Amino acid sequence: MKARALPRDPVVSGLARVGPRTKLMTPHLHTGEVAVINHEDLDRVAAEGLVEARPAAIVNAALSISGRYPNVGPLLIAAAGIPLVDGVGEAVMTRIQTGAPVRIDHADVYVGGELVATGTRQTLQSLETEYESAKVTVGEELERFAENTIEFMRRERQLLFDTPSLPDLRVNLRGRQAIVVVRGADYKSDLAALSGYIREMRPVVIAVDGGADALRDQGFKPDLIVGDFDSVSDDAIRCGADLIVHAFPDGRAPGAARLDKMGVKYSTIAFAGTSEDIALLLAYEKGSELIVAVGAHGSMVDFLDKGRPGMASTFLVRLKVGPILVDAKGVSRLYERRIRKRDLALLLSAVTIAFLVAGFTVRDFFAQAFGILWDSVK
Repeated sequence: MKARALPRDPVVSGLARVGPRTKLMTPHLHTGEVAVINHEDLDRVAAEGLVEARPAAIVNAALSISGRYPNVGPLLIAAAGIPLVDGVGEAVMTRIQTGAPVRIDHADVYVGGELVATGTRQTLQSLETEYESAKVTVGEELERFAENTIEFMRRERQLLFDTPSLPDLRVNLRGRQAIVVVRGADYKSDLAALSGYIREMRPVVIAVDGGADALRDQGFKPDLIVGDFDSVSDDAIRCGADLIVHAFPDGRAPGAARLDKMGVKYSTIAFAGTSEDIALLLAYEKGSELIVAVGAHGSMVDFLDKGRPGMASTFLVRLKVGPILVDAKGVSRLYERRIRKRDLALLLSAVTIAFLVAGFTVRDFFAQAFGILWDSVK
């Protein structure tokens, strides 16, 4: 009996879109193109951006799951039905140019008729196996992460007690609520759920890098933008917000070069932690009464996704601002169940008008009835 041939993966083709930094390439990725990236341990936010763009396929020079920790990004790619060829090697980043016609036959990558790279054609099943294996070995990574966190905490513990040097701002945060928007997990859905809260409570809106464009997509304008400005659009930079560049402790501020070239005003804050930490500290030190965090990073996986070896500054900052810091999901749930003042005022107005109308109607009825009775008596 002749053995049945195993089905081969379908051949996929499209024009290439090459980007060594996924988050910078994704906004330019068009549906049907082949995304060529170099992204080890593809994180969830980057994967969500790729899925939203709907490329014909993704070619990754690195391993989408290296095994250091269980990252969910590649699973989202496979679940969306997007072919993923993994670990083809860094040479592909120069051998394929944006706009070149790419054809993927199983795990082989061709430009024209030339074979330029070969990797592993991933499936949802193969990625799930790698994900489960990473869960088993994550202990070593967790130990290194904890050691780095403790080491950095010894150096940065002054964050709990010192007041950092902060620039003057045009917007006054004292006594007001603030919302800090980070391009992290669930940031789009959380921001959409908070649209009513933002419109009614009018908090000071602080964006961290790409969070500025997320806000603008929802129809909101940031009051402050904090970060290194590598993933913010020119339109967002020019929207009129105060711009604060995150500088290294030694004063170097790579993000300042772009703003200098654009000719816009900005301030700098030298800080060893993340731009997200700066945004939270800024709101706290400037006197906000409540800070709502959207898309914030708070778990070990969040930080490993961002390529950070520890989370000391974030841990210390959250210890400091903790009493007034709340998560967006909690605020949106509470807000949905609360009767808003405007709605209550409208309801009371409607009830009052109804009573007045009813009162006039009843008065007219009794007046007419009394008149008829009086006429019959006469």
